Amino acid sequence: MFEFKKTSHQLRQRMLFRALVAAVLACVLLGVLGVRLWYLQVVRYEGFAARADQNRIAVIPITPRRGEILDRNGEVLARNYRDYTLSAIPANLAAPLDDVLDRVGELVELSPRDRRRFKQSVAQNSRYAETLLRNNLSDEEAAWFSAHAFKFPGVTLQARWVREYPQGEAAAHVLGYVGRISEGDQQRLEETGQTGNYRGTQVIGKKGIEKTWEKTLHGRTGIEEVEVAASGRPVRTLSRVDPVPGASLRLSLDIGLQKMAEAMFAGRRGALVAIEPSTGEVLAFVSAPSFDPNLFIDGIDVENWRKLNDSPDHPLINRPMYGTYPIGSTYKPFVALAALELGKRRATDRISDPGYFEFGGQRFRNAGGAVYGSTDMHRALVVSSDTYFYSLGPEIGVDNLHDFMKQFGFGQHTGIDLDGERQGILPSTEWKRQAYRKPAQQRWYAGESISVAVGQGYNSFTVLQLAHATAVLASNGIVRPPHLVTQTLSPHDPEIEQPVRIDATLIPLKQANLDVIKRALVDVVRLGTARRAFAGAAYQAAGKTGTAQVFSLRGAKYNANAIDERLRDHALFMSYAPAENPKIAVALIVENAGWGGSVAAPIVRKVFDYWLVERGQMQ
Repeated sequence: MFEFKKTSHQLRQRMLFRALVAAVLACVLLGVLGVRLWYLQVVRYEGFAARADQNRIAVIPITPRRGEILDRNGEVLARNYRDYTLSAIPANLAAPLDDVLDRVGELVELSPRDRRRFKQSVAQNSRYAETLLRNNLSDEEAAWFSAHAFKFPGVTLQARWVREYPQGEAAAHVLGYVGRISEGDQQRLEETGQTGNYRGTQVIGKKGIEKTWEKTLHGRTGIEEVEVAASGRPVRTLSRVDPVPGASLRLSLDIGLQKMAEAMFAGRRGALVAIEPSTGEVLAFVSAPSFDPNLFIDGIDVENWRKLNDSPDHPLINRPMYGTYPIGSTYKPFVALAALELGKRRATDRISDPGYFEFGGQRFRNAGGAVYGSTDMHRALVVSSDTYFYSLGPEIGVDNLHDFMKQFGFGQHTGIDLDGERQGILPSTEWKRQAYRKPAQQRWYAGESISVAVGQGYNSFTVLQLAHATAVLASNGIVRPPHLVTQTLSPHDPEIEQPVRIDATLIPLKQANLDVIKRALVDVVRLGTARRAFAGAAYQAAGKTGTAQVFSLRGAKYNANAIDERLRDHALFMSYAPAENPKIAVALIVENAGWGGSVAAPIVRKVFDYWLVERGQMQ
């Protein structure tokens, strides 16, 4: 009996102990929970409140309207229009991709090309990236899809600004084009810290003015904060920062002159640049053949890309500033001026021209085998005596010629406000040492100066450089960098214009020497190789024709009919007018067209007639 009571008492104590431990443990756990709740709701309140706001607030970027591009007279060259697009995020689709496309196709038309392009983009990008499904939806299609949008989670209808080039192929190499932002573009934006300003933007300037003036044209992206429900449906707008439209640009280009000059190249390959000598403004910039920049806005299709990229005429190449050529006899006025300025020859000095110049046992002949007899500098320029200039090469020396020509911009970047300008080659002894590896090739031979002096040999310049040098000569040595953008227009008030400042420098030249060259260039047009092209003109022009070899004849007689068309000589002409008060300076090349006087000069005559007579710019 006693044993039983003792055991019962021990069990009771043990149960009480267990209850006490359980109570303490419960209190501890409740205390921990309370502390945790206090920590989350008090200490971490601000952080979690911000996260909650982020969950219920969507930050939507607002794409700014891109600035327009106008010509000097206000003619629109690039503009924008509103467009509706359908985009999709594959990861957010509620059904298999093909099923979604079939159902969307019941509401708006989806062509096989739209489907194929969309699937290709999805395969190339992340499943979480927004991908364009269809653009250029009509108002009816946009309204119909908007009414049924709730059936298509992951598919979004958006309004956007779309770039348009109303002039088509005209001035395409100047304007360039916009295209979809690529990985390379994205990387450059990240490196320059501009990623935030391009949220919501699908395109960026790829070429031409669109690229070099991208920052000005793009504007500043706006932001809208929208409260959304758990389903993602917008509830109300909390705040909004309006986008700042891009500034518009006014170019020096005259689209009327541009189109007329382009028409003169119909069916031909070549380049033309017209500059106003008193300002450096580019009036026309022709690269023939051209292309339609509208093809690139939403990504060019395979067929058109192959047509452009595989064309033997290379329409995508910007010939005036990327193509480099020997410029033939159009180089001679500058070589003659170098001889005068460096004291290597006087204008009245005469040499005998038997039709060739002999040096080192080799004869360098005049074009066509012409013989000019006793020739001074004036006559040598008017009749384009190769012999006269052959003889100047060794006298001046390649390094002296290099240093003098550099001042006129030959073999240098002109600084024009376009991307992709090539420097070309202005040869010198140092250049040759750098260009070749073998010691025998690095040496400059005196005979090489002979071909350089007539614009051949290693000389390789752009038409833009030749036009720039012509404008500098026309303005008596005042160097004004060629440029296209003259003013930026305020996006808020187009009447507010901000001029683009261009600084000028001066080449120290003697006016008497300039007058010698200029008188000769007038007689080239009046009496010499360009006289037929300018017969009866209402103004007096000055200029120099040129013909440049594409390949060496190695002493054989030139016969255009006996060689492939693309191996024939290039036709060139440099000119300015009116001679007494230049308003326009032009340089051009017509590839594989033959003689400059018969092919290139007539084109410049048409350009001058249009600008000086029809447009009344003579005074």
